[in-house]
Amino acid sequence: MRPPVTPRERSTPEPTPARDGAKTSGSGPETASQSSSPSSSESSSPAHEPVTDLSDLPPARPGPRAVAWPGVPLLVALALWAYAMRHTDISRLDDYGLVSALHPTFWAGLAVLTTGFWFTVRDARRPGAWSAAYVLGLLVMERATQAVLYPTPLYAWAWKHEAVIDHLLSAGGLQSADQVGDMAVYDQWPGFFAAQAALQRLLGVDSATMFMAWWPLVSSLMLLLPLVLIYRTFTEDRRLIWTAVWLFYVANWVGQDYFSPQSVAYALHVGVLAVVLRRFGRSAVRRGRPRQAVWTVVISVMIVAIVISHQLTPGMLAVCLLALCLSRRYRDWVPLVMTVVIFLAWCLTAALPFLSAAMPDMIRSIGDVGANVETGYGATPTGTGAIATSWAARLLSGSVLLLAAVGVLRQRVLRHRARPLLLVAAAPLPMFAASSYGSEMIFRVLLFMLPGAAFFAAAALLPKVRTLAAAADDATDAAAQETGDGRATRPATARRWAIGTWVPLAALLGGTLVFVPAYSGKDRINYFPPQEVALVRQLFDQAPGGSLVVAANRNYPDAYASYGSIDHYWFLDDARSHVDKIVRDPAATLADDMAGVERPARAYFLLTQGQLANSEMNGQLDKAQLDRIRASVAASPRFRLVAENGAGWLYVLKQSGGAER
Repeated sequence: MRPPVTPRERSTPEPTPARDGAKTSGSGPETASQSSSPSSSESSSPAHEPVTDLSDLPPARPGPRAVAWPGVPLLVALALWAYAMRHTDISRLDDYGLVSALHPTFWAGLAVLTTGFWFTVRDARRPGAWSAAYVLGLLVMERATQAVLYPTPLYAWAWKHEAVIDHLLSAGGLQSADQVGDMAVYDQWPGFFAAQAALQRLLGVDSATMFMAWWPLVSSLMLLLPLVLIYRTFTEDRRLIWTAVWLFYVANWVGQDYFSPQSVAYALHVGVLAVVLRRFGRSAVRRGRPRQAVWTVVISVMIVAIVISHQLTPGMLAVCLLALCLSRRYRDWVPLVMTVVIFLAWCLTAALPFLSAAMPDMIRSIGDVGANVETGYGATPTGTGAIATSWAARLLSGSVLLLAAVGVLRQRVLRHRARPLLLVAAAPLPMFAASSYGSEMIFRVLLFMLPGAAFFAAAALLPKVRTLAAAADDATDAAAQETGDGRATRPATARRWAIGTWVPLAALLGGTLVFVPAYSGKDRINYFPPQEVALVRQLFDQAPGGSLVVAANRNYPDAYASYGSIDHYWFLDDARSHVDKIVRDPAATLADDMAGVERPARAYFLLTQGQLANSEMNGQLDKAQLDRIRASVAASPRFRLVAENGAGWLYVLKQSGGAER
């Protein structure tokens, strides 16, 4: 029996080219003009031959059953996910994080969802709404799982940002370094925090912790529309568009979707690119200046929001817009000049205090690529689980980038038609030479490359874009089969169908499953149980102003609470020689470090589950060393136990003179 005939193989009459060239695949007003213009090297094939996109084949009219069947695997996958959520035990996370804790039905649901998506999206007859529904299902399973399972928000930096919002509300305005020290950097880029403070008041909640656990899902949804608009600029094929969106979310394991300025700034960055790619092409400028002025105002508002919210994103946006100017189709300097002017204006005014202090180190890091991509002390995974998670993330990123390279080489038509998107994908690479960005530049470069890389990676998984001559050859092959002359071609056709279906599905399924350890494999570090939250809040509820909190590292909830009045010292951030001194004689060394605090302020020593996990899994101090430090403090007559529970211990340094409270 001959395998099902795919749209790629269906015999169809040759489409009639438009009067001024081939049928365009773009949906933006500028694309229609440029794709048909022989003078535009970015939009036509090298020989100026008419081309057909994957969507140029006329779809058949499916029956009601064919329209409705994609809902079955989608509902089954979501039902398996819901069952897994009710039967997953997170009480004891190991070094594999959430991966080993998840109920097996979660993995079954993810496999069903991916398989259903692939067989839905690859059929051009299916309405695009089904592909969108599968992507939304993917976001629920990827980004909502942790919010459903964990009773408290993840990630110490999210708790830090909550503390900044709380401080902004209590202080009633922005403050300088003389008032809040290093934390003043957040007052110099206050856009995200001011917006969240307004949202918090609008919702009538006491703290951002009420909703920040769901922020990864919210920030991912913010990216959906601009991504679709970008991809529709270069193709009308729903298969290519939605497969690219799927791969983008699967490859976005970097973790910058949490409650942070980066999450919003990145969504705005992608939004600016979508507007520029669709509304700032050469034909768009020719079509109407009034409309162009409106879109200029729109992106200017978005750029201002980016600039006042995040330090790195404006630079990434500038290099992407500069790369677009290398393409004749988008040689419009207005967006780039506007971005640079607004960014420089902010840096020379509100952000000048921070930049003045940081500029020498920034200048020294320029060109030092090796140091800029080095992780450094305290960021080296140790232990089987942490190393496996790290390699899973590398494998996922490497596979998507490799697929993107295959797509560029294989899809000749897209390589020319979507060259601006290829330039945007490559533009962040020089940022390696600019700065280490706290040992995170390699992850940020990958994040900003993803929109373009995912598009070409999707092109590698789908049938090759054909010329009209190739379509005619397909019609000839089909006619030969009808007359019996094509018997020899049937096995080859069956093999092509099998390879074109199951190999891409295996790649898509593998990437989707590997996303889970890459994204959630460090949840032992990032999750703070309610007991740990309660212990830390007990500390800050009783600590007088001017008190000092000493801890191993900052990986615990509310680590920055009351940072305007409470000082902090994380001894693992100190010089390695001093850390070794603490390990040799813990109680005496820590007591000396804490002795300068005078009444009524107090000096506290806090050790929690989150600190232990972070130190052990990132190659700082192991469990035995940390246990010895705690035991030494517990046995010392200079410390008194204030509180303890299953997630940590809190000690206070006894003060000489007067009664000890």
